[in-house]
Amino acid sequence: MKYELVVGLEVHCQLNTVSKAFCGCSAQFGKSANTNVCPVCLALPGALPVLNRRVVEDAVKLGLATGCSIAPHSVLARKNYFYPDLPKGYQISQFEEPICSEGMVHIDAGEGKRDIRLIRIHIEEDAGKSIHDIGEETYIDLNRSGVPLLEIVSYPDLRTPKEASAYLQKVRQIVKYLGISDGNMEEGSLRCDANVSLRPVGQEEYGTRSEIKNMNSFKNVEKAIEYEVERHTAILESGGVILQETRLWDADKGETRSMRGKEFAHDYRYFPDPDLVPVLVDQEMIDRILLELPEFPEERAVRFTEEYAIPAYDAAVLTVERELADYFEETVKISGDAKASSNWVMGEVMRMLKESYLDIAEFSIRPQRLGALITLIGKGVISNTIAKQVFELMLKSGDAPAEIVEREGLAQVSDSSAIEAVVQGILDANPGQLAAYRGGKTKLLGFFVGQCMSQTKGKANPQMVNEVLLKKLEG
Repeated sequence: MKYELVVGLEVHCQLNTVSKAFCGCSAQFGKSANTNVCPVCLALPGALPVLNRRVVEDAVKLGLATGCSIAPHSVLARKNYFYPDLPKGYQISQFEEPICSEGMVHIDAGEGKRDIRLIRIHIEEDAGKSIHDIGEETYIDLNRSGVPLLEIVSYPDLRTPKEASAYLQKVRQIVKYLGISDGNMEEGSLRCDANVSLRPVGQEEYGTRSEIKNMNSFKNVEKAIEYEVERHTAILESGGVILQETRLWDADKGETRSMRGKEFAHDYRYFPDPDLVPVLVDQEMIDRILLELPEFPEERAVRFTEEYAIPAYDAAVLTVERELADYFEETVKISGDAKASSNWVMGEVMRMLKESYLDIAEFSIRPQRLGALITLIGKGVISNTIAKQVFELMLKSGDAPAEIVEREGLAQVSDSSAIEAVVQGILDANPGQLAAYRGGKTKLLGFFVGQCMSQTKGKANPQMVNEVLLKKLEG
């Protein structure tokens, strides 16, 4: 029997607010354990929460960006359960009245574009962190307690592991473009649970699902779902029954393992939090936030191809991240050459970012300096080859490209008499190759060009070298 995969994702996105969701404590990642805490996030008696307005605005931003309906009235509720790193014994979340509902995320996993529907986006606070790898004890760090999250819940519309990965990448791209999260999966800023089931092809009713947790990369999301497909298929084909359960993904072993049974939905005994008033979103707030929304990747890529006349492939690569697209546009403003700017950003800049594990915001060569370098190439002051040397020196010294060219004596040689002398010397030193060229082996032109560029240490004007060589070779 052939089965169809059905996947729905629950994504927790940590917002990059300065303070936590319901108190003034810092939400900064990486601080010493239990230093970003106060009576509210420690759940001390009498402490009262106050909702961070920025959390509401970020939720509305994401809702508008994904085509959700924004609720004018939504309620913060208590989600009751016990866990050692949950000091209040409940988590502030939303249940029956979320702030955003019925949206859409557009994906392309390489097999055509698809629309993945969203059930809801709601506000939630994070729990603390249990640490199990210090000796034999378990320690609790409550720095993360109360950090603001948005939970993004999709319908079970995903049909392949690649689609699940593409969906998660798209969500990450959206929140980064909006500037509401850094989307860092390794630090837990973006966390994902997958609900996976199989059903016979053609059947409308869903099969029994497994919930997979602990996936901290796009590749692990794919691998975990692939593993579950194989596991479910083997059980069903042997006549077994799938148990509804929560499973953990073990990336080292490449397998999932059972964490706890989930025969029925948990009864979290949700009820409105009596310490918090309802969240009210008026049309004025929505209109203001609409004006703040950025130009999104698809729109920006189309504009790049039209405005800068660069290939669609270049535009797609340059708009993957908002900061990279901004960097490109700032470079073009200085250089005036969009294609050359695209080549440099996609080539040397992205190579250095990958090698140095940097974001474009951390890159030492700012777009104004890169634009100035490209301008020097366009004016014929330096060749592309020399420009790459200058680029490396810019990385080391931080100096402007014109300063480096002057200091290092790297300006391009465009003196025709000097180039003629070099060319004549190369031809005199290689009589065999000269005779072969004139005998019909015209591919040797590249050999002569290479010799000339080598002798001038790349500083000769390549166009002039070609012109002088052809004139002498044909003569």
